[in-house]
Amino acid sequence: MWQTVNLILFLGVTGYGVYLFYKAVSHRYQYMKLGQPVDFRRQIRKRLGTYLTEVFGQTRLMKDWRSGIMHIIIFYGFILLQLGALDLIYKGLSMGRSLPIPWYDGFSLLQELTVLLVLAAMGYAVFRRYVEKLPRLKRGWKPSLVVWFIFSLMLSVLFSLAFERIWLAYPPSEYAPISSLIASALPELSAQAAQAAFYIFWWLHLLILLSFLVYVPQSKHFHIITAPVNLWLRRDEPAGRLQKLDLENEEAESFGVGRIEDFTQKQMLDFYACVECGRCTNVCPASNTGKALSPMHLIVKLRDHLVEKGAAVTSNSPWVPEAVFGGAGAHAMIPKALDWDSVSGKTDIRPTLQWQQHSWTMKQEKPATETELIGDVMTEEEIWSCTTCRNCEDQCPVGNEHVDKIIDLRRHLVLMQGSMPHEGQRAMQNIERQGNPWGISRNDRSKWTADMEGIPVPTVKERPDFEYLFFVGSMGSYDLRSRKVSRALVRLLHEAGVSFAILGNEERNSGDTPRRMGNEMLFQQLCAENIATFEKYGVRKIVTACPHTYNTLKNEYPDFGMEGVDVLHHSELLSELVRTGRLKPRHEVRERITYHDSCYLGRYNGVYEQPREMLRAIPGVELVELERSRENGMCCGAGGGMMWMEETSGKRVNLARTEQALEVKPTVISSACPYCLTMLEDGTKLKEVENEVKARDIAELLEQSIFGNG
Repeated sequence: MWQTVNLILFLGVTGYGVYLFYKAVSHRYQYMKLGQPVDFRRQIRKRLGTYLTEVFGQTRLMKDWRSGIMHIIIFYGFILLQLGALDLIYKGLSMGRSLPIPWYDGFSLLQELTVLLVLAAMGYAVFRRYVEKLPRLKRGWKPSLVVWFIFSLMLSVLFSLAFERIWLAYPPSEYAPISSLIASALPELSAQAAQAAFYIFWWLHLLILLSFLVYVPQSKHFHIITAPVNLWLRRDEPAGRLQKLDLENEEAESFGVGRIEDFTQKQMLDFYACVECGRCTNVCPASNTGKALSPMHLIVKLRDHLVEKGAAVTSNSPWVPEAVFGGAGAHAMIPKALDWDSVSGKTDIRPTLQWQQHSWTMKQEKPATETELIGDVMTEEEIWSCTTCRNCEDQCPVGNEHVDKIIDLRRHLVLMQGSMPHEGQRAMQNIERQGNPWGISRNDRSKWTADMEGIPVPTVKERPDFEYLFFVGSMGSYDLRSRKVSRALVRLLHEAGVSFAILGNEERNSGDTPRRMGNEMLFQQLCAENIATFEKYGVRKIVTACPHTYNTLKNEYPDFGMEGVDVLHHSELLSELVRTGRLKPRHEVRERITYHDSCYLGRYNGVYEQPREMLRAIPGVELVELERSRENGMCCGAGGGMMWMEETSGKRVNLARTEQALEVKPTVISSACPYCLTMLEDGTKLKEVENEVKARDIAELLEQSIFGNG
């Protein structure tokens, strides 16, 4: 009779738990379907090896090796314990019989050791969050709930196995060391009492397991399901490539993202996949210097808004059981004051995290359908704080993309509302009128060549058989400091016998700045003009000293018809010329040099080693690495149009980065980007060390070694 009753109760409770789980997942899937459709078949290609290493090798998590190891133990622990859970459930339904598992003793030992490891890993997770108190990790009852779930689940397994041993009179066994130890501590317990205790803990285990199952899709732990899917469906394109807008689509009601439904279904999947681990915010230059933007909160707020608006639109509650968890109202931003003045360190994410936590509040009186995406969910201050460095995306363990969402929000602000910070508007107007952000005459673009002291700088008209087009860019053409880099590069190309030419006054701005600031219309206009010029002169190879130009020409112009053009950054070409002996560094450059990685050269295009190889080839150079370098190098603060806008809150990003560079006591801070060069040079002036520490482009250092100080 007991077995029958137990089985009926088991089937009823389990069926109800699975039903609630299905309901929570299916409702969230319905919300995601409100987004713009995506042809996922285009995304599902190759990548199997990378996918398997990211999901089962947890490689993205190992960027923080301590939490990475902890997560690997928990991940594989739960996989191994699923078979143990089935075995335990079968024991409860069959009055103590085990599943016919081969080498059962070995399985029992592995199960108990796994439980012990998971408990240790969870103990370390509690230590990281509540004792070490890492700023990026949230604290409170929600993050603690899963800790109680897992601890309770593990303990229920051990006590169930221990009481089973007493009930069935199993002797102590080296294959069940922990349950044997617990059983030996209860020598006076009768078999009947042990059986009752077994079923109490058996039911506790089942109820905890089912409660956890129902809780998962209603929490950040939905990533257990969505993260592998998100990694598989990740865009198979160059990193950070922005999607082309069809500006000629007469049926389009708006451009960019002004409502949550304007995001694509893949972008919405990102919302569900977020782990809320804070790794993205921990490396964000905006968050680190007291700006409003936190990449983690960007995703979390968009997810909250999607769930609340999706529930209102579909009339399907995301919460199950609804009577227990359901609630009215919708979240919205009520910005408080962001206090950076109390911070004394170089970087600190805590003011931004506190601002986000206190500003994102539930407003009962305003329904989700009336909540404005831009304004109520994401403030303009947050949207314009992003430097588009992609450090957040590089650190994200589940493959979320933050930058494209911010650019989509900017596109709506610029194209539909005409809203942009004043300095950015001025830069856009100057680019539109004169082809450069300063508004200097477009006829002065090639004026820098007058100072080349007899070294010819031919235009494409003067040398139609050129091999490389040197795309100088606006910084290299107009900025007085960056002109020195242009002249150094020309001198080196001439010395190496490279056949090159420039477009001269026919060159236009590459369009990177307008595109990152949301002005897709201006970008497409500049892009079309430049591509037409390239085709006119038969351009097949391009070299440029600006990583922003390099990334745009290489990875985004092909979307607009540029074909068969090989684009190189000057660090790649110069490194090759040194390696092949066409350039021979001979003069010593006795400097202690640290190299700052440009975001658009490194994280966007994977160019890390070539600049370093070139610097190592210079006699006398002592190359020292920054603490944050290569993939985790911090942004200089100029990307995403921030070069042309003022920082109105917190600490200047370039100052924080300069302070990081000064920690290794260099005599030269080198870079391979005109934006970075300007920001780092300004940083040394702010720190009043410009006489002791110089900011130099790698081309200038190579020039010094090849030609000497004269």
